Amino acid sequence: MTARYRPISSAEIAELTSRRCSCDDWSKVEVAEGFDPSRVVRVHFGGQVQLGVFAGQVKAEGGIRKACGIGDAAIYNCRIGNNVYINGVGRHIANYVIEGDVIIEDVDLLAVERRSSFGNGVAVCVVNEAGGRDIRIWDFMSAQVAYVMAFYRDRAKLIEMLEAMISAYAESVSSSMGLVGKGARISNCGIIRDVRVGPASVIEGAALLENGSVNSCAEEPVYIGCGVSARDFIFCSGSEISESCGISRCFVGQGTILSKQYSAQDSVFFANCQCFHGEACSVFAGPYTVTHHKSTLLVAGYYSFFNAGSGTNQSNHMYKLGPVHQGILERGSKTGSDCHMLWPCRVGAFTLVTGRGHRAVDTSELPFSYLIRQGGQSILAVGANLSSVGMVRDGRKWAGRDRRRKSNKLDCVNFAVFSPYTAEKMLNAGKLLGELEKSTEGLEWIDYNNVRIRCSSIGRGIELYRMGVDKFVGGCLVRRLEGRDLSSVEQLRGALSPTGSIGGGRWVDLAGLTAPQEVVERMLAEIESGTIGDLERLRQAFEAIHKDYADYEWVWAADFIERRLGRQLGQITAGDVIELTRRYLRAIEELARIAGDDAKKEFSQEARIGYGIDGDATTRQHDFAAVRGDYETNSFICELEAETAAQKTSGEELIERLEQIG
Repeated sequence: MTARYRPISSAEIAELTSRRCSCDDWSKVEVAEGFDPSRVVRVHFGGQVQLGVFAGQVKAEGGIRKACGIGDAAIYNCRIGNNVYINGVGRHIANYVIEGDVIIEDVDLLAVERRSSFGNGVAVCVVNEAGGRDIRIWDFMSAQVAYVMAFYRDRAKLIEMLEAMISAYAESVSSSMGLVGKGARISNCGIIRDVRVGPASVIEGAALLENGSVNSCAEEPVYIGCGVSARDFIFCSGSEISESCGISRCFVGQGTILSKQYSAQDSVFFANCQCFHGEACSVFAGPYTVTHHKSTLLVAGYYSFFNAGSGTNQSNHMYKLGPVHQGILERGSKTGSDCHMLWPCRVGAFTLVTGRGHRAVDTSELPFSYLIRQGGQSILAVGANLSSVGMVRDGRKWAGRDRRRKSNKLDCVNFAVFSPYTAEKMLNAGKLLGELEKSTEGLEWIDYNNVRIRCSSIGRGIELYRMGVDKFVGGCLVRRLEGRDLSSVEQLRGALSPTGSIGGGRWVDLAGLTAPQEVVERMLAEIESGTIGDLERLRQAFEAIHKDYADYEWVWAADFIERRLGRQLGQITAGDVIELTRRYLRAIEELARIAGDDAKKEFSQEARIGYGIDGDATTRQHDFAAVRGDYETNSFICELEAETAAQKTSGEELIERLEQIG
């Protein structure tokens, strides 16, 4: 309900004056019924001012309670809600709506100086530092829309339509009045200029905030801590920016943490990123991009589900035409300590990169590999990451680390390591390696896209990719038939029949959203035609694609099964499905075994060096066991074994049911 205000009375003016308050023109001051002038001390008013009811107390840090009211401040052109506490304003508060239950204490300046869109519409120069991939940010931008804006620049009409939508939104939220939302707390801050502060925000000790939006909410407050300096920004719900971060032209997504002197310019960070100590310049940080080290620089690149080792950095400047080069590290990639890469470069999904000096490398068609700089050359161990327990662990951790609440998630995120996107890549990788293998006779190494592949490793790579595809397709098959009536071959064929026809062929990964390229292209055409004409409909379109992932996934799997068997699903037999399921069981058992063998290295005698520091060999064993435990009881290993056992049980039960069909 909108508060009702009345002109301030002469008696109230007299009491305020006695409390050392002043005003340029008391006729422009209005108050709510129940206003208590005794709660206002040493305040100067100017312009149009509305004051709510100040009663009761607010709770501050340490459980301290302070009486609501205003003291030691200058207030210009503001509407102030009920039960606020404002005290110790160095210069003034100007042109703000301050909602109820707000605390503003020891702030130098809080003002809107001109009509502002509060960071909406700001152009952020991502991926290519020289420009050309600018993203115009807005309050509810998703990783998917940002991806399209950054990487589909060849479609001029598409970009024109998206920018028009964003401009319209920015204009709709533009105002000469700022907002401090209900229950926000702002304390011990320097300058806050042209900033919209959402409900329940906590801003303490910030040095400078200018031209931005703090999109907090009661369920997911935004926290901005000591020493933060930010210009031209949007901070989404649940984000934390603290400990002297320096931010310029950045979008910070839901659940993202920037801290410990992190520096970022012209960068976007989407859901659940964690960035400490280092710096980013022209970075597109897709969901779950993580960098924790002082010596790490991310520059002019695209990252997603990425983990940067200490000393990771890239070079995008060849001292010719400027910083024009860019790099792409596809989902799930990692870099080892002291990894240095020379752009341009593109690294395939779930690849570990180590060493210094990688340049003009493209391994996008060979995922799950190790890219190693050795002896002045880039060596690719194809498919090697499929045998790493670390990759398995990565795939399991992301969903459990989602800091966003269940509703109102801006980014569509598919956490699966094995999906049609990666399965198609593994399938094509196996074919590519098969072709390369034909030319390896008498050779130790073969060259491919500026990397060297050891010929003796190609066969193992083909086998690893085959197991990865078998695991994915078999998992889809078992899930599809689970709980279905399979009394006859006709019922089996009916259960396997997809409900739609879209999903086969090439898939893409739009910064966390894996989807058939056909569906994405159709949606982009609707944007270009104006069928999707506003940001809300655009959000709904992406969410609809995300929601239908399971249907699209099964279409891809069904299409693959038909290609493998050489016949349509309407001709499939129970024996065919049994054989596919057995391939699945062999794949999960073998991949679990090699991951387990890799994990055992963490419990070897070599891993025990440094334990039992003042004792003998027995002490070392006991100290290691006390700190690290053992392989058999390790929680992750136990979870992995339980998961594998459950998968085996489901597969074996399906085979038993199919054998009844005959």
